[in-house]
Amino acid sequence: MPNHPIQLIPSWLNILEPEFEKPYMQQLKQFLIAEKRAGKQILPKSSLWFNALNSTPFEQVKVVILGQDPYPTPGHAHGLSFSVLPDVQPLPKSLQNMNKELQTDLNIDNQHCGYLQPWADQGVLLLNAVLTVEAGRANSHQNRGWETFTDAIIQALATQKDHLVFILWGAYAQKKGQFIPSNRHCIIRSPHPSPLSAYRGFFGSRPFSQTNSYLQHHQLAPINWQLPH
Repeated sequence: MPNHPIQLIPSWLNILEPEFEKPYMQQLKQFLIAEKRAGKQILPKSSLWFNALNSTPFEQVKVVILGQDPYPTPGHAHGLSFSVLPDVQPLPKSLQNMNKELQTDLNIDNQHCGYLQPWADQGVLLLNAVLTVEAGRANSHQNRGWETFTDAIIQALATQKDHLVFILWGAYAQKKGQFIPSNRHCIIRSPHPSPLSAYRGFFGSRPFSQTNSYLQHHQLAPINWQLPH
């Protein structure tokens, strides 16, 4: 995609390879090639489109935090949902609200940093439903095929693994997670951390401590949510 081999680690490629042969993925590929030819800036850069998967191998996934699409501001997105590159300040508002909740929930202060790679390294799959966006135009690559691809990811996790935590913030993520069996996994639902909805139930929802309680109950190591300075 476009015009280079699929840069996916083996544990995910084994599961997702059939998707790349399907018509929807071929159409998505043609769309992305046409966008690039038209001189549009696609975010993040193509080597980071599958960064969420490459950062968290299938067998290591313990938690899934589902986002919508990448930040449309150049220099922010790097393929992990909600995460920004290390030098980005001020942090996007949703990330600021996640940090506020983390401080209330577990007394952890991450205001200094929005680079969530350390979470991914511990088994938190930071997956956007749509993996690309045109710079400056939020949601510009919706309904082009990425949603079908990321549905296949969620379906594989939900059916082939047990005792995962799915964190679904906002109606969009909750709709996408409707086929996850709640008897096999922990599903944490709340409003989105964006400024539009954070005060409608995101604040006080304690997703971070809930996640660790569930993991520990199933003899799995909890996530260290503290980001290094």
